[in-house]
Amino acid sequence: MIVRSFKEIEGTDRHVKAASGTWESKRIVLAKERVGFSLHETILYAGTETSMWYANHIEAVVCTRGEAELTDHETGTTYTITPGTMYLLDGHERHTLRVKEDFHCICVFNPPVTGREDHDENGVYPLLTEPEEV
Repeated sequence: MIVRSFKEIEGTDRHVKAASGTWESKRIVLAKERVGFSLHETILYAGTETSMWYANHIEAVVCTRGEAELTDHETGTTYTITPGTMYLLDGHERHTLRVKEDFHCICVFNPPVTGREDHDENGVYPLLTEPEEV
């Protein structure tokens, strides 16, 4: 059993800040836990825009605080995401979040991330893996 808090991982290697300066993420469950998913608390900052494409992952996002506009580049549809709203990127959709008010969310990734990922020039997280334990 693992018990940890988001507070205790602040400032550790599990607390990742984007090179773009648009978000930060506390990654409380990672690939090294070997449970088949990763779990993060992420904050995207008000007034920012982040384009993403999880070509290698499925992501579920639940907004817990704030507001953002989500545009699905596959369909052109735009959604308003507010607390209690979930979106699931089950088709590797290219998307953009335009943040109106600091956007706090809980995210689940499959396959799990290692904690070292940041978006590349295409908005993609590389598919990194943890070494097998012997």
